This record gives sequence, C-alpha cells and structure tokens, in this order.
Amino acid sequence: SGKCNYAIVQAEDELAAIGVVVGDSWNGARAFTATSGPGVSLMNEFLGLAYFAEVPTVLIDVQRSGPSTGMPTRTQQSDVLLAAYASHGDTKHVLLFPSTPKECFEMGAASFELADQLQTPVIIMNDLDLGMNEHFSEPLELDDATCYNRGKVLSESDLENMKERYGRYLDVDNDGICYRTYPGTHPTKGAFFTRGTSRDRYAVYTESSDAYVDNMERLLVKWETAKGYVPKPEFRPAAKTTTDGIIYFGTTKASAEEALDILSEQGVHLDAMRIRSFPFNADVDAFLENHDRIYVVEQNRDGQLRTLLINECEVAPDKLKALCCFD
Repeated sequence: SGKCNYAIVQAEDELAAIGVVVGDSWNGARAFTATSGPGVSLMNEFLGLAYFAEVPTVLIDVQRSGPSTGMPTRTQQSDVLLAAYASHGDTKHVLLFPSTPKECFEMGAASFELADQLQTPVIIMNDLDLGMNEHFSEPLELDDATCYNRGKVLSESDLENMKERYGRYLDVDNDGICYRTYPGTHPTKGAFFTRGTSRDRYAVYTESSDAYVDNMERLLVKWETAKGYVPKPEFRPAAKTTTDGIIYFGTTKASAEEALDILSEQGVHLDAMRIRSFPFNADVDAFLENHDRIYVVEQNRDGQLRTLLINECEVAPDKLKALCCFD
C-alpha cells in the first residue's frame, strides 16, 4: 500500500547490525540500530568507517554497568568516552544526551537530521533508567508535515548542470561538509568509490601525506561546524550570584535538580548547566570560564564527562570536581 515503507531487520550480531545501518545509510535510506556498551565495543570499526567515509549513521546506546558484563540490568553513564572516540585513529563522534522519554523521542528524530546534514555517526546516549523503567511523560508529538533535511545531496539535475568536476570530498562551502550523491542518481556523473582508506578530494586512493592531512584537517573543520548544529545546553541560574557551578546530563537531571532545590533552601547557591550534546559549543566554554569551582555529577567511577570536558575544552582539571555515583 505504500503506507509502511520501512523494514525491521534482525541481524545475527552487533557487527552485522551496524554494517546494515552503514550500508543502508550510504544508499540513501535512514537507518539505526540500538545496543549497549559491549555492542558499541564491537561496532568500533564500522563507526570509524562511517566517520572517515562520511556516511550518516545513527546508533542508540542504552548504557548499563560495566566493564565487561558488569551488572547487565543496572543503569550507568559509563560509555561516554567509549562512544565519543569510538574506533582507532583520530575519531570524534556526535553524542546526544536525553534526560526524559520525551527527549529520547525528540533526539531520536533529530539524530537523523544531524547525521544526514553532518554526514557522520550520531550516537544517542540513552541508559537503562530510561530504557527499562516506567516514567511519567509529556505527550510525544511529531508533526506529520515535517520536511526531512537530507543535507548536501546532489540530485540528477544538480549533477547534469555541474560544469566543474564533481569531488566527493571537495569542501565547496568551507564548512567541512562535502556534497554527496546516492548510488544511481545519474547514469554517468556523480559516482565515487567509497573506501575506508586515504583518498584525495575526488575519492581517488592515495597515500600522499598532503592529501591525508588535508582530509583530516577538513574533518576538524566539520567538527567545528557541528557545534552549531547540536542541541545547546540547558541552564538553571542560581537565585544569588555565585562563582560555583554544577554540571549534569542524562538521567541525573531529576536528582541533581532536587539536590539544587535542597541546597538553595540551605543557603548554598550553584549555577547549573545540563549538557545535552557533544561536541561542546561556546555556551559550555562560557560556563566553564565564568565559574571558579564546578561539580560534575555523573554515574560512573572515573568521571568520564569530566575527562571529556578537560580534554576538549582545555579547562584546568582542578576547577572540575567529580561527583560520581556508581553503586
């Protein structure tokens, strides 16, 4: 009837599942798969391929206690660093941090827009609290009139009217995001070889150092562009002026905000920021710069978000105080 133009595929394992997603996405479909931490470990090589070949890919990570099998039915925020830098080599992935079922729904839709526009993997950092427990939620609403933004995709007429040579990895707009085509779009134009190995701007294999550096530096330009695409952090200013702050994310939202209310009644005032995505944008940098002491609340042993903030924002480690709960 054309009313149900989708497919659900039961893959044999995590490697096959992410492989199907990458293949579907390369071919122009919108696809995703879901897993937990051990699955993300197995998917690292495909995630690196999608990052380097610049194929839109959506993955939902329902985080649980680790390492190894850990406590497989207990929640944790312990895959932050694993997901942010998944794969070998210099790799960075877009992460989304939902706090409620409604945000899971909304970020689920947004992840496909981001993946298509940025041509890169997007990983939704869910956890078992959201994945298995029951929650009160506002209604989940999606506008049926929504027009999907597929990003920089050349049509048959676009290719037909091009006067210059098409280059799959040619940065025409200086934002790090190149134009792509779907297989079979034009009978003679727009084809390119998709590979996980080094290539030039026209997708031709090369081991030239200059071409490799050019490509890797362009991916960093795209990473900077991504900062303007991802969801911005949410702020909760203190009742009184303070240079102390608190950072939380995901399902620590409810408990952190309850603690802030209790502390405020006791005369302890903290500016709060809920991080909703990675890469961190200028708003996160400003919050870090404007506070002298910041507590980072997270559900893991090692303070993984704190590590990510120190690494990416180059903030002094002694400014960020870890508040970790992992029991």
